[in-house]
Amino acid sequence: MNRIKPITRHAPVIAASALLLGLTGPLTASASASASASTPSPKWTKCEGNAPDPRQQCATLEVPMDYADPDGRTIDLAISRIPSEKPDARRGALLMIPGGPGGSSLNAPSGKGQKLPQSVRDAYDLIGFAPRGNAPSSPVSCGLATGDLATTTLRPWPAPDGSVTGNMAAARRMANACARNGDELIRHISTVDNARDVDSIRAALGERKLSVWGVSYGTYVGAVYSQLFPFRTDRIVLDSNDNPDPTRVNRAWLAAHEQGVEDTFPHFAAWAAAPGNPYRLAETAADVRPLFLRLAARLDHDPIPWPGANPAELNGNVLRQSLLNTLYEPDSYPNLAKLILAAQDGTVPPAPASPPQSALQNVAAVGAATLCNDVAWPRSAAAYQKGVAESRATYPLTAGMPRNAMVCAAWPYQPKAPVHITDSGASNILMVQNERDVATPLSGALKLREALGDRAVMVTVNSTGHDAYLANGNACGDRTVSRFLATGERPDEDVYCE
Repeated sequence: MNRIKPITRHAPVIAASALLLGLTGPLTASASASASASTPSPKWTKCEGNAPDPRQQCATLEVPMDYADPDGRTIDLAISRIPSEKPDARRGALLMIPGGPGGSSLNAPSGKGQKLPQSVRDAYDLIGFAPRGNAPSSPVSCGLATGDLATTTLRPWPAPDGSVTGNMAAARRMANACARNGDELIRHISTVDNARDVDSIRAALGERKLSVWGVSYGTYVGAVYSQLFPFRTDRIVLDSNDNPDPTRVNRAWLAAHEQGVEDTFPHFAAWAAAPGNPYRLAETAADVRPLFLRLAARLDHDPIPWPGANPAELNGNVLRQSLLNTLYEPDSYPNLAKLILAAQDGTVPPAPASPPQSALQNVAAVGAATLCNDVAWPRSAAAYQKGVAESRATYPLTAGMPRNAMVCAAWPYQPKAPVHITDSGASNILMVQNERDVATPLSGALKLREALGDRAVMVTVNSTGHDAYLANGNACGDRTVSRFLATGERPDEDVYCE
C-alpha cells in the first residue's frame, strides 16, 4: 500500500538580485495587460488529421516572433482544447506544457489528459499547444544531413578513446546549417519566449489566471512562467523537474544524465537478473553492469552492421544511447535486453522505425535553438575534453557524453538573459518527482525545490522512470497531485510517497 511520509523541508533560497526583482514586478504587470489587450480570442474549429478524441478542438494564435518588438513580424501558435466536462464545476484552464525541448502537447487533451480523474476534467478546460517552432505552429528546420539527425550525434557521444574532436566538428557543421536554413525565427526560440507564449495563450483564452501541468523541460518553462508572471498563475504542477541553475541551464540538464543513469541502472540490473525472466542477462544483478560495459567496449572496436538504422551500425555509443533511452520507462526493459542478447551473438534485431525526416528535422532544430539560446556554452574543445575525461572516469555507463560539446559549442547567436528562479511569488506550486529518473534525476529536482523555497511543496515518489504523475509514479503520488488540481489542497510540507 502506498502511503505518504513527511520529509524535511528544504531551506528556502532568498538571494534574488535587485535587478531581477525590479524587472519582475512592473514588467510582469504591463506585459500581461498588453497581451490581454492585443490577443484576439481563438476561433475553435475541428482539428486537422485524426485527433484521438473527437471533442478536441483546435485554433491558431498569432504571437510576436520577438516580444521586444511586439508590432513586428508574427508567428503562428497552434493550440487545442477539450472543454470542461461539467461546466457548472469549471474552475479555469489547465495548460499542459510538454517536455523536450522539441516536444508538443497539441494532442495531450485527447491523450494523457484523459487519464486525469473526472474531478480534474470537470474543473478545467484541458489545453495543449505546439510550442513555437514546432509544426503545425510556424516551423523551423536546420536542414541537417541525415547522419547528423542520429541521436548519437545530436546528443554527442565522444569517440571510443574519449576524443571530442569529431564532436566539435559536428557542432560547427550543424550550427552553420541552422544559421543558413533556420530563418530569423530560430533566434527567437527560447524558454523565455515559450513562457511569454504561455501568457499569450492565457490572455487569448480570456483567463485571469492559468493552471499548468509541466513535464520534464516543461517544468522549467512552468517555473520561468511563474517567475515572470506570478500573478497570472493558479495551480502549478511541475512533474519530473529540471535544475534551474541560471549559469548552466541546459548544460546542467545534459550533465545530469550521468547521475540519472547511475540512479536508475540498478533497477534495470535487478530486473535483468531476475529468475524466470525470459530475457535474463546474468545470474546476479551485480553481473549486469560489467556485462554491459564489456559489450559496449567490444562494439566500440567491432560494430555490427544494422541496415535501416541511423547510424547503420550497432556500435558502443548506440548501445549506450539505447540504455539511456530504455531507462526512461521500465516497460522498455525487454527491448534493451533483446538488443544485448542479439549483440552478444553478433546479430541485431530489426531496426526500430524512424519518424518522418521532416519531423526529425523540426524537433532537432527546436531542440538546438532552445538549448543554445538559453545560455552561453563554452567554445573551447579543451573545456569539453576535460569534462569528458572526468565523467568517463567516474561514470563509465555514460562514457563522457553528459559533459560533451553539443551544437551550442558553435552556436552563432547570443543567448537570451536567463531567468533566476527565486522564492518570490505565490505559494501555489506542487512538484512531483520520481526517486529514480534517468532524465531529470532527484538531485536536479532538489535544486529547483531549493530555489522555489516556500513557493513550493515537493512530493518525492518511490518509483523508477521519467514522468511521475499518471505515468511512471505510484498511486500515492497520483492521488496527491490530483487532489491539488481538483481542490487546491496541498501537503503542508514536503512528503515521500512509498
